[in-house]
Amino acid sequence: MSVSRPRPKKAAAPDPAAQAFAEGLALVKRNPALAAVGGSVCEQSKCPRTPAAGLVAVDSNGVLHVRSGLRADPAAWAWAFAHALLHLGFGHVPAAAVDERVQPDRFDLAARCAVVNRFLVTQPSLRPPDDLPAEYPGGDEELLAARWRRDGIPAALAHCGTAGDRPDQLLVTWPAWNSTQVPDWETAFAHALTRSVSAAMEVAGGRRDRVTGQRVAHRPWDRALNWFVSSYPLLGGLASGLKIVADAELARAQGIDIAAVSATAGEIYVNPLRSFEDEEWRFILAHEMLHAALRHGERRGARDPYLHNVAADYVVNGWLVEMGVGEMPARLLYDPELRDLSVEEVYDRITADLRRTRRLATLRGKGRGDILGEPLPHPGSAPYTDLDEFYRRGLVQGFDLHTYGERGLLPAGLIQEIRALAHPPVPWDARLARWFDEYVPRPEPVRSFARPARRQASTPDIPRAGRYFPPEEIARCTFGVVLDTSGSMNAALLGKALGAIASYAQARDVPAARVVFCDAAPYDAGYLPPTEIAGRVRVRGRGGTELQPGIDLLQRAEDFPPGAPVLVITDGWCDILRIRREHAYLIPQGASLPFTPKGPVFRLT
Repeated sequence: MSVSRPRPKKAAAPDPAAQAFAEGLALVKRNPALAAVGGSVCEQSKCPRTPAAGLVAVDSNGVLHVRSGLRADPAAWAWAFAHALLHLGFGHVPAAAVDERVQPDRFDLAARCAVVNRFLVTQPSLRPPDDLPAEYPGGDEELLAARWRRDGIPAALAHCGTAGDRPDQLLVTWPAWNSTQVPDWETAFAHALTRSVSAAMEVAGGRRDRVTGQRVAHRPWDRALNWFVSSYPLLGGLASGLKIVADAELARAQGIDIAAVSATAGEIYVNPLRSFEDEEWRFILAHEMLHAALRHGERRGARDPYLHNVAADYVVNGWLVEMGVGEMPARLLYDPELRDLSVEEVYDRITADLRRTRRLATLRGKGRGDILGEPLPHPGSAPYTDLDEFYRRGLVQGFDLHTYGERGLLPAGLIQEIRALAHPPVPWDARLARWFDEYVPRPEPVRSFARPARRQASTPDIPRAGRYFPPEEIARCTFGVVLDTSGSMNAALLGKALGAIASYAQARDVPAARVVFCDAAPYDAGYLPPTEIAGRVRVRGRGGTELQPGIDLLQRAEDFPPGAPVLVITDGWCDILRIRREHAYLIPQGASLPFTPKGPVFRLT
C-alpha cells in the first residue's frame, strides 16, 4: 500500500495593485519635506471619507483616505500622495479643535489644487498624470479663487485634484480623545523644506558630501561662506554662487596678502597662509562680495584704478562695520568721517593727498588693489555666462529676504546702491535711439497727382496720387556726424557706433547725413546715405585730433540746416569743443572728454 505525499503549496503571487501602492508611498517618503508632514493612511473601503472617484482624499486630522484596491502605477500613487500631503503642508486643511467646520467651496478647492499641482510639476522625481495640464496660472490660492468666482473656473482646472469630481480636502473636527496638542502641518513642512534647501545648497557648494550626505571638514573661509548661505540672506545668494580659490602659490605669485576678487570669473582668491578668526573671515568675504556685486571695477571709468579701489574699500568697510557683519581685521581702511559718502565722493577727497594715499593697503596689500579685472589662471577656473544678471539678482533678492525677515538695519548708502542695481541703466544704443527720436524728425511724405502712384498702371482709369518727399522736407530731416578718424580710435567700437547710427537713420527714413572726417585736418564728405557712412571711414594714424575745425565747417555750411543736430564720435583725445547747436557725444566706455560737455554723452560698450 503506497501513501501519496501532499504536494507543496505554491507561494501566493504578489498583488500588483498592492505592490504599486507600496512603491508609490515609498517614493513620496523619500522626500524629506513631504515625509516631515507625517499623516496616516486609511485603506478601509467602507470608510465614509474614502473618495468615490480618484485615488486619495485628505482630512484635517492628517489622514489620507485611499482607494487601495485600484490598479494604478506607482507614479500615479506617488503624485496623489504628494498632492494630499501638500494640502496639509500648505495649510489648506488645518487641524482645529472645533465642533463644526465650514467646508471650502468649489472655487477654493480648485484654486488650492492648482497651486499644489503648480508646485509639484517643478519636482523632477514626480510625473503628473496625462489628463492634467502642464502649466498653471500664477498667484496664490485666494487670488485665484477670487478671479474664478468672477470669471469662472477654467475647464481644465475644474477637477485637478486627486478625488475625481469629488472634493479631495475634508475639514473635520480634531478628536477630543487625542487633542493634547493640535498639530501644525504647515510649520512642520516649512521647517523640513528649509532644511532640504539648505542641505541641497551645501551639497552644491561642496560643504556636504553628495553621496553620504555628511558634512565635510570646513576651512575657516568655508565656514564663513556657509554662514552667509544659512544665516545672512542679504549676501546668501551671492555666497552660494561665488567660488573661493585658496591657493598659496597663486597668492604668492599675484601678490595677494589676504584676499582679492575677480567679478569677471565670480571668484574670491584668499591666501590660505593667513590666519583669522571666523568673524574676521566673514568680514573679509563680505568685503569682496560687495566689491563684485556692486561692480566697483566697472564703475571706475577714467579714474585711477588703485585710488578708486581705496575709495571703494573705505565705503564698503564703513557699511560692514555699521551692519555688524563679522569683525573687521586690524589695519583695514576705515574712517568714520567718510560715513554716508559714495565711492565717487570719497575718491575726490582722498586724491587731495596722493603721497599718503599711495601708502594705504587694501586686502591685497600696500599699493595693490583687491579688485581684479581679468580672472587669475588656476585649475578649474570657468567664467559665468551672464555676470550682470547674477550679481543683480543675487543682491536684490538677498535684500528682499533680509528686509522681509527683519534681519537688521542696513546703511542708507548700501540700500541706495542695491535699489539702483534693481533698475539697471538704459544701454547706450537705446539712449542714442531716444536722442534720434527727439532731435531728428521723421520726414513727412507729400501726395501729389503730379507724380502718379506706382499702382496707376494697374488701374489707368482711376487717378492715384503719388507719394514723395519734397526737397525742403529732406533738408529738414537730417543730422551731422563729426568722426574722429585718428589712429587712437578703436576700429571695432567705431564700426559698432556707425552701424547703430545707420540703422536708426534708416528706421527714421533719413535720406542722408552730413559727414565730416577729422584727423589733423577736417575732410568734408558731404551728404552720405546712412548705409555708406561706414564704408567711407578710413582710420588714419596721424597725430592728435582737432575736431573744432570740423564743427566750424558744419556750422558755417549754407546747405546744412540751422536746426540739425550734430553727433560727435571720438575717443576723448581731442581739443576743447564749442558747439552752438543741439549735439551729443559718442565715446568708448572708460574714456572721458577734456572738458565739461553740455550735450548728452553716450558711452560705447
